[in-house]
Amino acid sequence: MKKVSLLAPGPTPVPPRTLLAMAQPLIHHRSSDFADLFGRVRQGLKNIFKTKNEVLVFCSSGTGAMESAVANLLSPGDKAIAVRGGKFGERWSEILEAYGCQPVNLEVEWGRAVKPEAVAKLLAADPAIKAVYVQALETSTGVEHPIKELAQATKKTGAVLVVDAVSALGAYDIPCDQWGLDVVISGSQKALMLPPGLAFVSIGPKALAAMKQSKCPKYYFSWAKELKNQTENKGAFTSPVPLFVGLLDVFQLIEEMGLDKIYAETALKSRAFKAAVAAWGLKLYSQDNPSVGLTAVEAPAGVNGQDVVGWLKNKYAIFIAGGQAQAKGKIFRVAHMGYISEFDTLQAISAIEMALAGLGYKFEMGAGVAAAQKVFGEA
Repeated sequence: MKKVSLLAPGPTPVPPRTLLAMAQPLIHHRSSDFADLFGRVRQGLKNIFKTKNEVLVFCSSGTGAMESAVANLLSPGDKAIAVRGGKFGERWSEILEAYGCQPVNLEVEWGRAVKPEAVAKLLAADPAIKAVYVQALETSTGVEHPIKELAQATKKTGAVLVVDAVSALGAYDIPCDQWGLDVVISGSQKALMLPPGLAFVSIGPKALAAMKQSKCPKYYFSWAKELKNQTENKGAFTSPVPLFVGLLDVFQLIEEMGLDKIYAETALKSRAFKAAVAAWGLKLYSQDNPSVGLTAVEAPAGVNGQDVVGWLKNKYAIFIAGGQAQAKGKIFRVAHMGYISEFDTLQAISAIEMALAGLGYKFEMGAGVAAAQKVFGEA
């Protein structure tokens, strides 16, 4: 049996100590012990989001949190900007349409970041727009959108800024309160180093006001219902107890390491991997603001990016990701977030070199490994 290595942008590896913590005997989700655990998790989330606002926890994937951010902020017929710079930006449009809202689609070329002035222009042209939906990190392209600047563009308007930070939170700094972000969502299976299953929603004052006017249907994803319960340290429904236990352990690990150090290590792994890409003679798919959380690489001419992904999976049990939709076959993506070490990164680089060579691409074998080692050695 081969050792499985996860270097895809989710799910990412879980620290062994966290796996052991989650293996403890279950406690009841309506017990005082769990209420105490819930309270500590709530505070830990506020620390990670860098907010004084309430951060709701849902038992779902990140998409559940995305859906909640439409259902609880809008009413049928409302207009909202959807920044469509990749597969997950397009998902905002799909959710808006599912709830009978009107997406104002801002099309952004894949691999590019949205221009804040384009958002500001749309908001100025139509004051009826109620929200702006965008990714902090568009996972399908590896691009970071300028969230701080978007917050400045929406601040004095009636629109709520909603940020999908599922792949970004914990990989690099996103200070919610300092930047004035109205809603920020995330998930457990990325930089927060847990299995899939938890989604988080930070809700600011502007969003709370919008919530009170919303007439979209909601039941499981009702913010009002969860706010009432979670301020009493309980969930409205059955909570996934082991994931809460694991999340508390992750927060303790983050506290021991320090957020700034984690951000610096993520950035270092990103620089090392991107140096390897350059040494192979390949290009980044991200033409603007390449993320530190993951790297999207253009496959060389004559090589299908999905074949690189398949080679690593079948030969080495290393999981990276391919392209999605219009980028399928054109790129492959490698994560640097969460519990991924320097040596994991070097292993992935070496395996990709073997795959590229095996698929017929001509380059100097070992060049990527050497380039990455140089970056790590000089850090």
